[in-house]
Amino acid sequence: MLLTIEGLRVAYGAIEALHGISLRVGEGQIVTLIGANGAGKTTLLRCLSGLIRPASGRVVFDGREITGMPPHALVRLGIVQAPEGRRIFGPLTVWENLLLGGYLYTWDAEAARRFQLVLRLFPALRVRLTQRGGTLSGGEQQMLAIARALMARPRLLLLDEPSTGLAPVLVRQIFEHIGDIRREGVTVLLVEQNARQALRLADYAYVMERGTIVLEGPGHALLADRAVRSTYLGITS
Repeated sequence: MLLTIEGLRVAYGAIEALHGISLRVGEGQIVTLIGANGAGKTTLLRCLSGLIRPASGRVVFDGREITGMPPHALVRLGIVQAPEGRRIFGPLTVWENLLLGGYLYTWDAEAARRFQLVLRLFPALRVRLTQRGGTLSGGEQQMLAIARALMARPRLLLLDEPSTGLAPVLVRQIFEHIGDIRREGVTVLLVEQNARQALRLADYAYVMERGTIVLEGPGHALLADRAVRSTYLGITS
């Protein structure tokens, strides 16, 4: 397993947000987390990114315990997040945003190769390189956020709600890009409220409710599960 989480608990003061979460992500997989707002999905990603320290439990990445490590150390290990809300640098150009994505590394042959990779994955950005990020459309900003994360050379890419606020045609494009990223050898842990699209794409999936995992299984199996279909897909039959 590339990532193993065991009994992870996270608290905000006296309020516990994650109640002993355990899950696994295999190398080369797309694993998705679905659940309602407030289920704890983003809290889990923030913990994996080093932005929140867990109260207890352990996180193991590629055989190495990484529990409580700071964000910059985790990025060097290959754990990179594209956060919810895109959070690109609006005043900077697309090119400058991409450069900042790889700030831990010198510009070398691998950086040049990765730059060409993100332009191949997101061709819409190629003609926007000198344009300020804040002037891009919502879909282009989401592409830039993911492309910037890819410049950091992730082995595990954490995606937090990449389809939020996008038109259906752009949502389909984003999910196609996520599939392309996996085919490039990057493992993906995807948090997503668009359960239908996420489960269609996922090799394996977890359902979170109120800080706990309540259901898990292959993506196609959860897509056919009656409770999942009723609660998250709005299908009652």
